[in-house]
Amino acid sequence: MTSRPEAGDAREALKYSVVVPFYNEAESVEELYRRIVAVMDALGEPYEMVFVDDGSRDGTAAALGRLAASDGRVTGVELRRNFGQTAALAAGFDHARGEVVISMDGDLQHAPEDIPALLAPLAEGYDLVSGWRKHRVDNFLVRRLPSRVANWMMKKLSGVDIHDFGTTFKVYRRDLLQHIRLYGELHRFIPALASAVGARIAEVPIQNIVRPRGTSKYGIGRTFRVMMDLLTVRFLIKYFTRPLHFLGWPALALMVLGGGIELVIFFEKLRKGWETFHVTQTRGPLLVIGVFLMTLGVLCLVTGLLGELVVRTYYESQGKHIYYVRHVHRKEGAA
Repeated sequence: MTSRPEAGDAREALKYSVVVPFYNEAESVEELYRRIVAVMDALGEPYEMVFVDDGSRDGTAAALGRLAASDGRVTGVELRRNFGQTAALAAGFDHARGEVVISMDGDLQHAPEDIPALLAPLAEGYDLVSGWRKHRVDNFLVRRLPSRVANWMMKKLSGVDIHDFGTTFKVYRRDLLQHIRLYGELHRFIPALASAVGARIAEVPIQNIVRPRGTSKYGIGRTFRVMMDLLTVRFLIKYFTRPLHFLGWPALALMVLGGGIELVIFFEKLRKGWETFHVTQTRGPLLVIGVFLMTLGVLCLVTGLLGELVVRTYYESQGKHIYYVRHVHRKEGAA
């Protein structure tokens, strides 16, 4: 182990940051640390390790504290409680200083030895490289089947042609992460969010190792949350700057359907006799349904219009742009 660098060291000139969230994985900390150090030392570039304890209750925080005290390349971030993997990753990204950020799980199911392969596509101009668990070892019904369905849907909804959205093992250029804010459980869909800001994305096969110890924190129960996140990501990618387009078509369809029902009842009353045909007695339920559908359509339309106002307030109050610049080319010396 190396000693902590002095305050005057140039710590901003870091090439790589390895971000690892931990939750009740004290037994894995030392081994993962040693393997990361061996791989990163071989690359010959300055690096740091940002280890995040996500409210563990098994001594993980103490283990990370010992590493941070003995190795100046380690930054230990201890969260006040268990916020979830997305929040832990976001905390790690916020504390990372490297030009390239590498994220991975802390349960030893990701092999640090795959890091060089993930870094290789960056030299070809890619902004994000995602690991692909090509040969998975998880339980088929609980993990692999739901994952296949979610990955297929995410590929169709986002237009990003990769096989594995869910793995944490990814490599990012730092400037890309500055455009992505993580909330809820959206860490699974970072490639989709990155595509919305124009990122170039590659995928590299990685090892999927049987968990050496401990148990998985995920099960079949997360499937519903994943489906809701899919809808959120679809909205963020396609309709965030134009919410009325998202709600406009349903609003129009509901108003047309409800109005059509009312017109049918109106013309039926004309045909059968204004005085003799009693709408409330013969078509009462249908009349109520028509009014309900039109009201629902109007509510969707109003919600869409309010969404347009909120989006404009969001961008203008924070000075945000609706575009993302990769690079500005100018002739040298030009004003």
